Amino acid sequence: MKQRPLSPHLQVYRPQITSVLSILHRITGAGLTGGLLLLGWGIWSLSHSAEAYQCFTECMAHPLGKLVTIGFIWALCYHLLNGIRHLFWDAGLGFKMAAVNASGWVTVIASFVLTAVFACLYFY
Repeated sequence: MKQRPLSPHLQVYRPQITSVLSILHRITGAGLTGGLLLLGWGIWSLSHSAEAYQCFTECMAHPLGKLVTIGFIWALCYHLLNGIRHLFWDAGLGFKMAAVNASGWVTVIASFVLTAVFACLYFY
């Protein structure tokens, strides 16, 4: 008996911007949960003791902490902009394929631009 795939999957379909952005929206939503845990740690450490807050700030000042912070900022910007895009869809706007593709690319590019702006404001 031959082993066949149950349905055409990655072998047949190529990624489209709509599917990639949908997957990214779900991933950034999960990532924001982790970022909120870090934010909670920061608030807890601030209210707990000076030593706890110093530990938190040292962790966030580490290059890996900075990378996590930038990732959190990007996830927040992307998730917000894609959510606004979905609000327009809920209003019945932007369903033509050209508008869907354009708004998708605007979302991605604007999320990186906003991340750069907020990261510059945060780190400098």
